[in-house]
Amino acid sequence: MTSILIAEDETRIAAFVEKGLRANGYATTIATDGRTAHDLAGTGLFDLLILDIGLPVVDGFTVLRRLRAERHALPVIILTARDAVADTVAGLDGGADDYVTKPFRFEELLARIRLRLRDDRAAEVTVLAAGELQLDLLSRTAAVAGRSVALSSREFSLAEAFLRHPGQVLSREQLLSSVWGYDFDPGSNVVDVYVRYLRKKLGAGRFETIRGMGYRLVAT
Repeated sequence: MTSILIAEDETRIAAFVEKGLRANGYATTIATDGRTAHDLAGTGLFDLLILDIGLPVVDGFTVLRRLRAERHALPVIILTARDAVADTVAGLDGGADDYVTKPFRFEELLARIRLRLRDDRAAEVTVLAAGELQLDLLSRTAAVAGRSVALSSREFSLAEAFLRHPGQVLSREQLLSSVWGYDFDPGSNVVDVYVRYLRKKLGAGRFETIRGMGYRLVAT
């Protein structure tokens, strides 16, 4: 099983990322300070490191520099609230493989993780399909039975969440966290509103309501 180290000292964000990764079949370990993160990352037991920059004891930039100086090739995705260009450049120049800025959607982070972990011998999936519905992940376009359908960015992300889990019941909480990120309001009805949008654009019978549980994509 692929094992991911999450170096994050904000409990809510660490729990959000861990829950999502475990739901997608990854093993996870959380480190809440830079020294622990460095020590664990150097064991060779992990396949990828998600690294927050603002860690206590030792900051994320220092952890990254030390790992690269020690010639550890572990893929590193920096996760930080710092969105300045200088921080982005510093992270990538320091040896990071990718950079995600808070707040973020879990599906975005997951896509970046898959990209860093994928076997280069396997073709990267760029089109998701269920029945007559297709999503092109590169062009961010949707089609039903060959007919192009215009979706907003949020509608596309919600449709993508369904197509990555065909036939699976997804709760409102799961959809909120994967599409709207960890800053979502659990009492919001935004998922229901956007499912209605998708039904109108992609087909009313394609998204089934499972009472008391959530929604499921039906391949039609």
